[in-house]
Amino acid sequence: MTSEAERRRPGRPAGASDTRERILTSARGLFAQNGIDKTSIRAVAAAAGVDPALVHHYYGTKEQLFAAAIHVPIDPMEILRPLRDTPVENLGYTLPCVLLPLWDSEIGKGFIATIRSLLAGSEVGLLRSFLQEVIAVEVGARVDNPPGSGLIRVQFVASQLVGVVVARYIIELDPFKSLPVEQIAETIGPNLQRYLTGDLPF
Repeated sequence: MTSEAERRRPGRPAGASDTRERILTSARGLFAQNGIDKTSIRAVAAAAGVDPALVHHYYGTKEQLFAAAIHVPIDPMEILRPLRDTPVENLGYTLPCVLLPLWDSEIGKGFIATIRSLLAGSEVGLLRSFLQEVIAVEVGARVDNPPGSGLIRVQFVASQLVGVVVARYIIELDPFKSLPVEQIAETIGPNLQRYLTGDLPF
């Protein structure tokens, strides 16, 4: 007769799936409410009733946990890492060149579905955190001229990029949805660059 212990799958603790989901649910709520910067792994663990080490075990870094919370199958910082080596004067063109191929890919389909869900649901704070805190981490400090303008510059850029997402992937305006990435980047790049480094009526 097979014992209970023998019937369990080896290497998988009982209740692991429930624990992972509890962590993710707690993280999603805290990220939506407080943003990324003000949400700690310790706070997520406390809300889920688990040890912080378990959060790291299942999800890795806080950024990777956030990616899981918004159903992005890649670390958001990996998406934006190419921007670190891009001269400030080229960021406006590089941003759509980095993001559009990702959004067009199989990985991107899941991200677009998440954006659609977040816009229609009650967790729009997750999308706000991604736009303001993830993008701002990589870009905002580099374009903070005059001092204090970096965040609003990034928000102007975000407004244009969200518009691209809505028009190309959610409403699927034709022929915009079929335009080559290069054509879109060349068209919106100068405007994005103006938002980032140009003179704005602050």
